[in-house]
Amino acid sequence: MFGLVPFRSNGVKSTGNSFDDFFSSFFNDDFFSPVNMGGNFKADIKETANEYIMEAELPGVKKEDINLEYKDNNLVVSGKRDEILEESKDNYIRKERHYGQFVRSFYINNVDKDNISATFENGVLHVNMPKVENVINNSNRIEIK
Repeated sequence: MFGLVPFRSNGVKSTGNSFDDFFSSFFNDDFFSPVNMGGNFKADIKETANEYIMEAELPGVKKEDINLEYKDNNLVVSGKRDEILEESKDNYIRKERHYGQFVRSFYINNVDKDNISATFENGVLHVNMPKVENVINNSNRIEIK
């Protein structure tokens, strides 16, 4: 029974047993923490011929709590989350609060920083970063036939 109690391993090495590794990774995952946003959020960056497009998922964050900067070829997304959930049902009252700050930096060069635009809708931040110039791909890759 003791082997099924969730705990953090504090740097103990894996035994190499895949069954043990499965349970270890399951219980040591931060999924069970109340706020799973301690610096990380899901972000996708796509490159087209004319621009870079980033979409970041920031559920429970207000637009005014997000800070977006582009400096030294880095797009920095930071902010804070302050969410209160209150639910009353029958004789039970539940109140939960989630607080946290987050920051992530993405290295993206060749961006026209004066024409970056951003929107925030339904918990998703959309950032469009036009390229300064279209760079011709000078890769040395050889196509295999």
